[in-house]
Amino acid sequence: MTAGYDALDVESGLSYPSASVGRVRAGEGMAQTRPPRADLTDLERHGDQDAAPGLVDFAVNVRGTPPPFVLDAIRSGLDDLARYPSGAHERRAVDAIAAAHGRRPEDVLLLSGAADGFEMLPRLGSRHAALIQPSFTEPEIVLRAAGIPITQVALTAPWQLPTPGGSGTTSTVPDDADLVILGNPTNPTSVLHPVEAIAALRRPGRIIVIDEAFADLTLGADGSPEPQSLAAVDWPDLLVIRSVTKTFGLAGLRAGYLLGPPGLLDRLRAGRRPWAVSTPALAALTACVEEQGQHYCAETARMVAGERAEMVDELTRGGVRVAAEPAAPFVLVEMRDATEVKQRLIRHGFAVRSCANFVGLGDSHLRLAVRGLAQVRALTRAIDLVREEIDSGVDDAD
Repeated sequence: MTAGYDALDVESGLSYPSASVGRVRAGEGMAQTRPPRADLTDLERHGDQDAAPGLVDFAVNVRGTPPPFVLDAIRSGLDDLARYPSGAHERRAVDAIAAAHGRRPEDVLLLSGAADGFEMLPRLGSRHAALIQPSFTEPEIVLRAAGIPITQVALTAPWQLPTPGGSGTTSTVPDDADLVILGNPTNPTSVLHPVEAIAALRRPGRIIVIDEAFADLTLGADGSPEPQSLAAVDWPDLLVIRSVTKTFGLAGLRAGYLLGPPGLLDRLRAGRRPWAVSTPALAALTACVEEQGQHYCAETARMVAGERAEMVDELTRGGVRVAAEPAAPFVLVEMRDATEVKQRLIRHGFAVRSCANFVGLGDSHLRLAVRGLAQVRALTRAIDLVREEIDSGVDDAD
């Protein structure tokens, strides 16, 4: 085993219903009913299953509600809902995406959310997939369902891919892996991998897939946008999956796109259902990537960076360890009894994301969405209370 990695293989197991929680007043007191324990190791469990009504939401990485100009774009097409999504609407969205990334229109495949892109990956005919972990669980779910052998390449803290000639370790991605999937920035670690580290993963006959769902909210040290994005790069072996649902508050609409060489995109779209992206989603996609949307992204990225810096400082002052340098709109924290803390925080009015179903993490990590300072201070106080409860042996049902 090469130092710095753990070779793991995790079966997905069964799906369980999400936890139902008692009614709470956000940040005030404790709920009157104890929520049932959910299976937090289930690969199909995501943060939205924790963000119950009435809780202060640190579990879901969606930034508020859609901006007015996106809502206006969606509303403008509502009169067309009796008609199927048109080729003209699709072409406008494709052209806008291509222009935003300096690509050709034929390099763009429209998606009904990033998960739609992951669902297509088995069509590439991979014989052996390597997943850079910890990372978003959806690729593992779809590849296992398709019977594709998987090797888990689990990075160790601080979960940074090694760069050629730099510090770190040599990658243990198997030489025969013809599909490698990673996130950048990575969910849930919030780590941003350098382009040269990703380039070092390339091999003849191998396809690299990068999940850039949060790339539009990353900034370089000089304030430049998307410093490590490969969305504009036309490598023949590269696929980049993007989403607008997180930044623009559109998780319920499902809208995204995939960038890559036309030959690979043709393999992905083979057998795809017609009208895969709805008319409202096409309108939203276009608005999000055009000039006004890009300005909105830049402003939001700066806001996230400021809130994240304040959040890291406040968590650190409160004795909560930030586990990795964050680059995304969420922060990975490490603490003793993290799963128990997460469960008890519900009764104090807060939803946080357990990391128990991420390869290489587990009971000692939580993911926290970046929020404003007032909410972070309230969360930190609640964590203090929960830790006191645990240390003093107070039962969660009390």
